[in-house]
Amino acid sequence: MSRISHLFSGTALTLCLPATAALADLTAEEVWADWQSYMSSAGYTITASEAVEAGSVSVSDMTLDVEFADDTGAGAFKVVLESINFVEQGDGTVAIELPSNTKMNMSFTPETGEDVTVAVDFDQTAPSLVASGDPGDLTYTYAAEAARMALQSLTIDGVSVGPEIAQVDVSMTDLAQVVQTSVGEVRKMSQDMSIASVDYDFAFNDPESDDNFQIKGVMNGLKLDGTGDLPIETDVQDMNAMLNDGFQAQASFTTTGGNYDMSFSSEEDGSGTANATSTGAEFDFSIGPDGLLYDVAQSGVDMNMLLTELPLPLSFSAAEIGTRFLLPLQKSDDEQDFGMAVTLTDFSMSDAIWSLFDPTSQLPRNPATLVVDLSGKAKVLFDFLDPDQAEALEQSDTVPGELNALTVNKLELDAVGARLTGAGDFVFDNTDLTTFDGMPRPEGAVDLTLVGGNGLLDKLVGMGLLPEDQAMGARMMMGLFAVPGEGEDTLNSKIEVNGEGHVLANGQRIR
Repeated sequence: MSRISHLFSGTALTLCLPATAALADLTAEEVWADWQSYMSSAGYTITASEAVEAGSVSVSDMTLDVEFADDTGAGAFKVVLESINFVEQGDGTVAIELPSNTKMNMSFTPETGEDVTVAVDFDQTAPSLVASGDPGDLTYTYAAEAARMALQSLTIDGVSVGPEIAQVDVSMTDLAQVVQTSVGEVRKMSQDMSIASVDYDFAFNDPESDDNFQIKGVMNGLKLDGTGDLPIETDVQDMNAMLNDGFQAQASFTTTGGNYDMSFSSEEDGSGTANATSTGAEFDFSIGPDGLLYDVAQSGVDMNMLLTELPLPLSFSAAEIGTRFLLPLQKSDDEQDFGMAVTLTDFSMSDAIWSLFDPTSQLPRNPATLVVDLSGKAKVLFDFLDPDQAEALEQSDTVPGELNALTVNKLELDAVGARLTGAGDFVFDNTDLTTFDGMPRPEGAVDLTLVGGNGLLDKLVGMGLLPEDQAMGARMMMGLFAVPGEGEDTLNSKIEVNGEGHVLANGQRIR
């Protein structure tokens, strides 16, 4: 996690530290000092030659270095900028003249494996960067006609890997970014970024075999809004320490759609091709003392695949595919929120896939939907981001946390002519670990409704996929746990766990 924070927060501002009308006359020296302060607080060591003249600061041979280490290994990241000029504009703002080329190098030595060194060039076309505001409260406005990031060299265990083996190429057009930063007890930042399009081309070929992989695509209409607090003095190698010092970040990322083409070949798994399109994507991310949030969704997805291991092409589409989870990160005596959700709506498969198991079209082929949305309360009993505490936990039988409450906000499965829905709430007694064999005793209920269940069983029996005796057993189970509801082929079920640990189905005790 610390490695990600270094590379993201540091290089983003280095490459395009991105406004508003000036509030006061800003000097070139003040802006250069703000850059150095930010990079130092992000964990970078700065070396550079500077020349101060009236109204300008010229910085040359500037390098930003940071080292990182975690339980997977150790490494270093370096950014090299040949020159940057800070020039006062006479209107209270300072123009920052960026180089057209920036070099980035990263080396990594895993605990097991080979040393890896990567060199990447970042090129910009007609970059513009202007700083305005007051010292300690600055706004950076950035724009560029185009930018390109390309892999220049890759060395693995001392052996140079050429472009015929590894290729990474990312091109962007119409970049714009506004970053506002203010310095107090922490450095507060907010940004608004847009990119008209991003074209990417990744290719990897194994020189010792015929294995290869390539993916080439485009994303359109990218927008990123984000805020964050970066402590002035903190240990950037220790995420738990950063959180204790006030670190937090939130970001919202969207696109208006995109597409890609992929191909691969493997001696073990065969070969194949795939292409996909989508009409949009959303990604929300936050990290802080309240926990980690990850929420990603794609809309209007269409995918087609052709695999040598299968005798026919595969294709499917979906209105939305999404995943969301919320996790607490730090120890607390108070209950903290957690959650998880999976969404798949209007999922459709091609007739070629259906024909594999339903050649006579007996099952309804209407689009399917799966939604599982869970939330709850829990206590985290140790700081698992603290390496010392995590190691101590591995060597002990200490319980890492307590589950206090669980809510089924929504459960929906609608497919092949049947639909199951449900919702419910449970609380958990962590002082009772015997009633349910080591699990905290739950108390609460979940309400379920099944429509079309018997009809689906009839179709599966008619297709020969389900023996009659197994279908009869399934009907007996539904009769035990459910009661008839309103409407044809509708069953309702209320599963309860009471304060005595009894399990009831529709009021009848089954445990």
